[in-house]
Amino acid sequence: MITRIFIPILLAIILSDTWLFRRYVRRKSDGKVRKVRCALLLLPSLLMIAATVALVVSKDFAPRDFSLMNAYLFFLATIVVPKTMYALCTFLGFLTSRIVRAVTKRTQHPPRNYGRIAGVIVVAAIWYVAVYGCTTGFSQVTVRHVEYKSPDLPASFDGYRIVHFSDAHVGTYDASRQHLLQQFVDSINAQCADAIVFTGDLQNREPQEIYPHLKTLSSLRAVDGVYSVLGNHDYSNYIHADPSTCVANERETMRLEKQMGWTLLVNDHHSICRANDSIVIAGMDNDGDGVHFPQKGKVTTTLKGVDSKAFVIMLQHDPTAWRRKILPESNAQLTLSGHTHAMQFAIFGWSPIRLIYSEWGGMFYEGSRAINVSTGMGGFIPFRFGVPGEIVVITLKRIKELKD
Repeated sequence: MITRIFIPILLAIILSDTWLFRRYVRRKSDGKVRKVRCALLLLPSLLMIAATVALVVSKDFAPRDFSLMNAYLFFLATIVVPKTMYALCTFLGFLTSRIVRAVTKRTQHPPRNYGRIAGVIVVAAIWYVAVYGCTTGFSQVTVRHVEYKSPDLPASFDGYRIVHFSDAHVGTYDASRQHLLQQFVDSINAQCADAIVFTGDLQNREPQEIYPHLKTLSSLRAVDGVYSVLGNHDYSNYIHADPSTCVANERETMRLEKQMGWTLLVNDHHSICRANDSIVIAGMDNDGDGVHFPQKGKVTTTLKGVDSKAFVIMLQHDPTAWRRKILPESNAQLTLSGHTHAMQFAIFGWSPIRLIYSEWGGMFYEGSRAINVSTGMGGFIPFRFGVPGEIVVITLKRIKELKD
C-alpha cells in the first residue's frame, strides 16, 4: 500500500525538515535550545522514515496487524502532513516577502511573512480532519433513499424495495468497533427490505477477518434474501502467498458468504418471482482495470439463459465496468456498484474521487438505464470525513413510459 507513495512521503519528510531546520532551528537557537528543537523536529521524522521503509520492504499490501498500519497512517496524518504543509506555507510566505521587499525596495520593516499564520491555520484544519475522521466520522451511518423508474419493471414489482450496501471491510471492525458493524446491520434490517444486495469487499485481506463477525452478518434479513458479489479485496491480491494458499483463501471467503445465508453470484444470476412476474438479480465477478484490480467479469456468462426482455438488476463491484462492459454487452436496466468509497473524504460535497471516476457516488443515468454507486459502509482505513458510511434504499417504480 505504502509502496506506491513512499517516495513522496520520504521527500515530504526530508524537504520539510530541511527547510524548518535551516529557518527555525539553526538560525534562531543555540546551545541546549538548539539541541532540544532539533530533537523535537528530527526524532519523529526519523521514526516515520524507519516505519515507512519497513512497510515498503514488506511483501504484503499491508501488515497482518491492522493496528500497526492504522497507527502509522494516523501519525502520517497528524505529524508528516501538517509539518509538510506548514513548511510549504512558510516557504511561500518567505518568497512572497522577499519579492515584495525587492519590488518596493524596503530596507526597514521588511514585509511580514504571513505564511506562518496561514501555516498555523492549515495545520489546525488538518488535525481537525484527522481526529474527526478517525472518530466521529467513521462511526456515522446515513440512509440514502432513491427511486428507479422504468417501463420495463413488471407490475408485481412496483414499489419493490432493495437495500444496497457495499465495501464492508469487516477486518477493520476490531473489538472496539464491533458495535459499529452491529449498528449497520441493525439499520439495514430496520429498512424491512424485499431484498438486500452487497456489492463486494467484505474483507480487507483474507477470510480469517470474517470469522468474528459471522453471527452479526448472518442476521441480515429480507423477504427475498441477501445477494452478493465479490470485490477486489475478496481475492488474495493483497497478501504474499503461494498460489494454493490464495485459491484456498478465495474459496473460504465464498464458503463463508454462503454459510451466512447469502446468495453469492459469481458470473451468475437468480430470478425472483412475484405472481406471474419476475426480475433477475445478476452478479458479475469483479471487473476492474486488469492491472491493479481483478478483471474477471463475464456479461455473457452472467446472463446466460436470461430473456433479453427481462428486467435485470446487475451487481458489479467496480463501477467502471458499467460503461466498459455492462452497457454495451447487456440490456441490464439497473446496475449497483461500490468500490470508490468516494475516497472517504469530501468537503461541501466535493470529493477528489471525481478526478478518477465519472460514476463515483450516487445515481447516474445513461438514457433510461442507471447505475447506483454506493460510497461504502466501512473502509480499509478507519477514516471518513464528509462521506459517512451509507445504506441505500432503492425503490423500484413502474411507469408507462419515460418522459423526455
